[in-house]
Amino acid sequence: MIESKYLKENIENIQRLMSISALRHFETRNLGKLLRLSKIRQYEDGEIIIQEGDMDPWLYFLLSGKIRVTKEDEEIGTISKKGEIFGEMRIIDDQSRSATVLAAGKTICLAVDTSAGNRLSTSDQKDERLDFLLLLYRIFAEYITYRLRLTNEELIRAKKEVRRLGGTPDPDTEPDDDIDLDQLMKPV
Repeated sequence: MIESKYLKENIENIQRLMSISALRHFETRNLGKLLRLSKIRQYEDGEIIIQEGDMDPWLYFLLSGKIRVTKEDEEIGTISKKGEIFGEMRIIDDQSRSATVLAAGKTICLAVDTSAGNRLSTSDQKDERLDFLLLLYRIFAEYITYRLRLTNEELIRAKKEVRRLGGTPDPDTEPDDDIDLDQLMKPV
């Protein structure tokens, strides 16, 4: 990996960030804050960007190239659209990385150090920092919703394929897994 220093807050860099669709919601002052927390990282083919199980604080925006996402050595998918976010789940739930992300060819990312929140503001700028964080979480929510919809579509396709191959009975004939409320409410 080749890594830049933390980026400078200047008009040229802010304009570059505005070309990333996920960051178009940000005001100029918030993009400046994001820059101060960010580095440009360049990866070669097969290089690990995120390791499953790690606890690092980095959030990524894909600037160019392509990434492969794997879990337990099974490929989950690929991402190749400029501006796509990855690594957000770790930031949201504060748990270890749920998957490994590898560069598929030469890949360049904007890496945001989310542990460097103290670089964002002084105590008299608390409201601005809160606005910034809320906007960041809104972007997370949009991407998670998008990915959940894709996952739902993939699940439906997989279930139809399993049924077509005769692997699973019709859902209407599967055993009832409902909770017995009478049993649950009995005194101990």
